[in-house]
Amino acid sequence: MPYELPVVGRPVTNDVSGPSNPSPDRRPRSIRRTASLDLDYPAGLEASRRVRARARDLLSRDGATKVLADDVLVASVTQDRSYESIFSFPDRPAIQELVGPRGTKNSRRAMSSLVPEEREAGTPLYLLLDDLPAISLVSGQIAIEWLPPEERTSHLKGDYRAPVGICAGFQVGSNAIGPDGKNLLIHQVQSVGLLTRADDPLAWHKLQVETNEPSMRRVRRIDVWVDEVIHIDSFFQDSCTTPHHGRVAVHEYCVTATADLETGILLSVTADPRILPFDACPQAASNVDRMIGIPLNEFREAVLDRLPGTLGCTHLNDALRALAEVPAMVRAIK
Repeated sequence: MPYELPVVGRPVTNDVSGPSNPSPDRRPRSIRRTASLDLDYPAGLEASRRVRARARDLLSRDGATKVLADDVLVASVTQDRSYESIFSFPDRPAIQELVGPRGTKNSRRAMSSLVPEEREAGTPLYLLLDDLPAISLVSGQIAIEWLPPEERTSHLKGDYRAPVGICAGFQVGSNAIGPDGKNLLIHQVQSVGLLTRADDPLAWHKLQVETNEPSMRRVRRIDVWVDEVIHIDSFFQDSCTTPHHGRVAVHEYCVTATADLETGILLSVTADPRILPFDACPQAASNVDRMIGIPLNEFREAVLDRLPGTLGCTHLNDALRALAEVPAMVRAIK
């Protein structure tokens, strides 16, 4: 029988706003990028993981809509996080270089070198490739939700020492870290509902059917429109199914920003932490002003330079890095 760790009664003490609206109205002259990566275990928790991912660009203009891109990625990932297989549409044979017993260490960097044309074009497929190693990492939440405490560390392959200093959540003194220096593996999560909305079936691309089995999902929505400046409204969420047939999110951020229409330089930015696992996590949101003055197309590297270690949050940084493709989205609006 699966282990039930009820949401009710778990502390939610950090400075978060709670679940947001993942599907606001689409603006008349805008482009919306939505992306989802769903990880599950078709052969059981001790077997390889399957990732099914999809991302779409939808242009809304003059009362009509047009799908500009609808990209797909499917992968099989072993327990040691190496790739058994990768399939993409559009087909990119170069990514087959990642298949084999090399694990996913630095695979984001490898993806960039294997498909530089996707990165340069700012495609939805590149966003999925960049997120592929991340969904494997955050899938540790499945063990927390579905396994009793005594089985979690063995499933996660190790004593799960806390990575002190890696981000705001794991700074010294954080309630993420036990007296023995280990990750406490008790995350503050919140129940979340559906992403879709009945009155706008185009709000999201076609998502995987909801399941009652162990599964992890990462989703993004990036809305972009222009007037005198570039406007950005984005949503980022990592969620997990639970044994009692609900879905909980462990990470959720909303980011709004403006950028110069000609240069793409960031003019303003606000990060709203909605759901995060530890009390210290939201502190990183106050540091996002460090990105002002940086061109959006440099964000994938600049975020890591400007918000390193405890100045940043791993998941806020991921939400910001994805804004690097906004200039390509703007070109599609014009």
